Amino acid sequence: MKTKTIILKHRPEGKPKSSDFEFIDEELADLKSGEIQLKLKYVSVDPYLRGRMRDEKSYMPPFELDAPIASMVVAEVIETKNDDFKKGDVVTGMLPWKKEQISDGKNLTKIDDKNVPLTAYLGVLGLTGLTAYLGFTEIGKPKKGETLVVSGAAGAVGSIVGQLGKIMGCHVAGIAGTDAKVEKLKSKFGFDAGINYKTTENMRKAIAETCKDGVDIYFDNVGGEISDAVLYNINKFMRTINCGAIATYNETSVPRGVSVRPFLIKNSALMQGFIVSNYEAKFDEARKQLGKYLKEGKLTHEETIKEGFENIPEAFMGLFEGENTGKMVVKI
Repeated sequence: MKTKTIILKHRPEGKPKSSDFEFIDEELADLKSGEIQLKLKYVSVDPYLRGRMRDEKSYMPPFELDAPIASMVVAEVIETKNDDFKKGDVVTGMLPWKKEQISDGKNLTKIDDKNVPLTAYLGVLGLTGLTAYLGFTEIGKPKKGETLVVSGAAGAVGSIVGQLGKIMGCHVAGIAGTDAKVEKLKSKFGFDAGINYKTTENMRKAIAETCKDGVDIYFDNVGGEISDAVLYNINKFMRTINCGAIATYNETSVPRGVSVRPFLIKNSALMQGFIVSNYEAKFDEARKQLGKYLKEGKLTHEETIKEGFENIPEAFMGLFEGENTGKMVVKI
């Protein structure tokens, strides 16, 4: 039996292109004792995957050329020779972009709660939600009445961070790339204010006008000039949470920006990068809290869903064109 697989054919230069990916047919091995056969149901595409397409060391190893790309997925067990899984079980985990595949079942989590959509386990109840919750609470340490600014606010992580800020009593301003996204930040996600960075000539001034009491917490998903502008508006003891830098992922040279040191020193401010696995010991606690907020109606989530295994690369490339609101997921 053959299965469709998506491999990394070329390391992208600048923005990823269709030619950087290749679809191949691979022979599916016979199922052995202790193994399960999985069929993909949903695939998560995320900006951080761009970093793994470079041939350089990062917090995760780079993807190999002519080998499958992998991300978080939801998959169904269609055959099993593993006593821990039965046919029809639904699991989530980091798996290659293969339509069907064989697994030993390790590092997979069964999805037992059928009261929420399966896609939530790639978004609000998956690594996306954990990244938002743990980055915001562990580094941001929010206090009631503080001002939170979120860049990439209409994205998967940013939209959750803003809602958590409101739950915890913050004044929340979001930065996004269209008027429609800015409106949605306020109407659906409860943000107090929003800024369209693409139509704003002076971001430094716009942030000052939107955050009249200054910025106490900045959840940074983009880096670049937007984040430079925030620095001019920070308060004493402000905390910057460096989660992502999508504005620079496709740069072919090291971008230059303002020096952060004078701002941090003057304001006794904190700037800390993180990866969600730093807080793995708190995953269960965080997931329970996110689930509680979700069931209480305090937290909502939005997904941009594309359909078709053949459209996974297109969905990934769309992240860098702002085509998603909330989590970008591909339904297989």
